Amino acid sequence: MVHHHKSKRPKAKTIFRLPDLEQSKTAVLHSLGAASSQESYRHAIDEFIGWYCSEPRLAFNRTVVLRYRFFLEQRNLAPSTINVRLAAVRRLAYEAADTGLLSPELAAGIRRVKGAKRLGVRIGNWLSIDQARDLMRGLAMGTARGKRDRAILALLIGCGLRRAELVALKKDDFQLREDHWVLADLIGKGKHIRTVPVPAWAKRAVDDWTEASGANGNPIFRRVNRLGQVWGEGITPKAIWHVVEAARPRLESRTSHRMISVVHVRDSAIWREENWSRYSSSSVMPRLRQPRNI
Repeated sequence: MVHHHKSKRPKAKTIFRLPDLEQSKTAVLHSLGAASSQESYRHAIDEFIGWYCSEPRLAFNRTVVLRYRFFLEQRNLAPSTINVRLAAVRRLAYEAADTGLLSPELAAGIRRVKGAKRLGVRIGNWLSIDQARDLMRGLAMGTARGKRDRAILALLIGCGLRRAELVALKKDDFQLREDHWVLADLIGKGKHIRTVPVPAWAKRAVDDWTEASGANGNPIFRRVNRLGQVWGEGITPKAIWHVVEAARPRLESRTSHRMISVVHVRDSAIWREENWSRYSSSSVMPRLRQPRNI
């Protein structure tokens, strides 16, 4: 007698309840490695769940996702923001289909939803040399906090590092190659490895901080209390934001209100004038030119 074993795979649904959405959301977050990606996707999925649950008895299919895209467009969001939100919804459908909550046909339809079109290219925003000087002026260089903040601003402007990369810097990351300081084999967003040249004036600012802090361990940047005492085992990316926010009033122009996200090596006026560029650690070491001092 032949026994037919029934599959324990759950039956695919068309209408998702809140527990189903939360289960798929958890699967999406567990599939992401970077903490910044998890935070971005968590926010996008929470917004979609809030919209989805506000509508009565919606089915999770391509038509509903198209309605959600129209809802986002009505809020006058930027195309890049809309595309990030839709990417999270597509990932949600993929994980729901992988766990058997959603049929593969419905998941394929949701993945075919196109994102918002971006017409033209933004010119971007960057700091001029004079603005960079103004940003770094006024720091109390006789204090540990002033030396730390100057080193942070120097690496942001001179190297174009992300905040997460900056707080994770270690002393061994600075290496001397062909008489030039570089951040060798820096692991950045998406686990990409690159090598970043460090201007001489930025390295001097880092040396002043490490000498004042007396810290030989890792990471380099640490907390400074109101009494000027260095403590703790590091700082957070939010602390970098506060350092830049405190330096903003020193700028004559208010055009750099998003400096953390727009100071990149390719866009920085300091590096563009001196023909600096980022390069991969797997490429041949180019001939580096020293940028002018700030």
